[in-house]
Amino acid sequence: MALDSLRGDREFRKVRSHGVAVRDPLFTLRVTEYRPRHGETWRPRAIIGLVVSKKTLRRAVDRNRARRRVREALRTLPGGLPACRAILLPNPAVLTVPFSELQAALTRALSRAPGRAKRGGQGGNGPQGGRPGGGNAAGPRPVPASMPPQDPATDGPR
Repeated sequence: MALDSLRGDREFRKVRSHGVAVRDPLFTLRVTEYRPRHGETWRPRAIIGLVVSKKTLRRAVDRNRARRRVREALRTLPGGLPACRAILLPNPAVLTVPFSELQAALTRALSRAPGRAKRGGQGGNGPQGGRPGGGNAAGPRPVPASMPPQDPATDGPR
């Protein structure tokens, strides 16, 4: 199965802002749930962007080798890939670790990613209705009891 890649700065920014980071000694994985691209039909699959910076690996040969190893490990994962959007940032250890350990680490990281382990049951994030912070963003926030009430006309204590 060929991997789909994140395309364009906009998709990367969405995953960076909404994704949850899963750290491993070999890489950092930032994962969000699958959503189709604009105008695209619903076809759940893994869309993954590999980012290997010059700060992490100086030589282009090493950056390309890290990309190829990780891409192949993802492609040949025994359980397949879950439907998600992700950014994977490999560390230098990816070059020296045995291939089977790299696959095991990727499997562990994908299973630890939120929304991957729980299937069925209640949707969203529990009783809050799916919002990460819980509740309604437009609703009033409770005021702690230690704060005095404020006068709206003067913006000071009454």
